Amino acid sequence: MEIDFPHFTPVYNADDISIEFLAQVDGKHMLCAISAEALEDHFGATSCNVDELTKAFEANRSVIEQMAAQYLRLCHGTPVLLRSGHFRWATPRPT
Repeated sequence: MEIDFPHFTPVYNADDISIEFLAQVDGKHMLCAISAEALEDHFGATSCNVDELTKAFEANRSVIEQMAAQYLRLCHGTPVLLRSGHFRWATPRPT
């Protein structure tokens, strides 16, 4: 499975209170997201304010994308929503 992360601007999703970003899995775009809680618990966001979440995502994008790649492989390329527990119990491995 080939996974890449095009450098598109992340988007805030108010319904899930998350930051969404794109992965490319075997040439197909796949939506991924990380919860506000995960960004606050593990990446320094000080609130669920859109600007804070986006800043925390951008500052830690490579680690977040590594974790998303792990779960994309585990879930056979289906969409991924990373939550706080994903980072609490697992360490990102190089892709």
